[in-house]
Amino acid sequence: MQIGRIKLEVPLALAPMAGVTDLPYRVLCREAGCGFTVSEMVSAKGLLYKNVKTFKMLEIDKHERPTAIQLFGSNPRELAAAAKIVEASGADMIDFNMGCPVHKVVANGEGSALMKEPGKAQEILAAMVEAVKIPVTVKIRSGWSDKTINAPLMAHLAQEAGVAAVAVHGRTREQFYSGEADWEIIRQVKQAVSIPVFGNGDIRNAMDGQRMLEETGCDGLMVGRAADGNPWLFGELRALLLGIKPPALPTLDEKFGLIKRHLQMLIEYKGERVALKEMRQHINAYVRGLPSAAAYRSRFNQMLTYGDFEHLLEEYQEVLKN
Repeated sequence: MQIGRIKLEVPLALAPMAGVTDLPYRVLCREAGCGFTVSEMVSAKGLLYKNVKTFKMLEIDKHERPTAIQLFGSNPRELAAAAKIVEASGADMIDFNMGCPVHKVVANGEGSALMKEPGKAQEILAAMVEAVKIPVTVKIRSGWSDKTINAPLMAHLAQEAGVAAVAVHGRTREQFYSGEADWEIIRQVKQAVSIPVFGNGDIRNAMDGQRMLEETGCDGLMVGRAADGNPWLFGELRALLLGIKPPALPTLDEKFGLIKRHLQMLIEYKGERVALKEMRQHINAYVRGLPSAAAYRSRFNQMLTYGDFEHLLEEYQEVLKN
């Protein structure tokens, strides 16, 4: 598959997730078999105001490419200017966020609030496409609410604006992340446009991926929350998409080795104090479903040094082996 001039080995994407899809985790998911990655949401205003932390989010590792930097905002001129900054930083693609349901984002007319403003959304996308030479993509929801399902219309308008691909999360803004994703709306989007369509929502294993492809006819799969703490899922889905034998499930040693490596990468990228704080969310996902997980999650969340974290990780690994 191609998204604009970017050729993908496999149409399989890591969905953007705040607090999750930073550079270290994107690298791990890419290594596991993901076709391309998408960054956390990056504020267009933050770039224009030259915020240091915001610019840090534009960093890309050569081992994760191709990578899309996801922008959010609501002003066409600001987003066009921010898109130029992202392009100059070396991103392979720019994704535009029209799916975030968080109140503080929606209250500013950003994220999924734009699902209520088709004309403005199209104006923003057209301005971004005009501003840069790299592909612009967009992630949308099925609609704002059950009474305003309009993903096919929004996808059509995006295509007219010159967008190279669209990802559809089959939930409304009102649903946030609850209930079941509506895959039927993904099928309708696929029928409405000729650009690549990525289906997103409730893909927890290769069987789910196969069903989504069959039921919606979508061109690719985008995985979010199910990949948090489970980058190996991309290996399963990659095998499905390429028609090859799936990789073996990770052993306990492999799983705990990757957890340790993830933290080491976070420390190198963000420093020990910040890395240990952010690892709390990841460790909760990594150990979910394992025996004594609740007790050890609580202890992991109290670790203040890498040495203490590593020691506790080794202790827990031995407990699980015995």
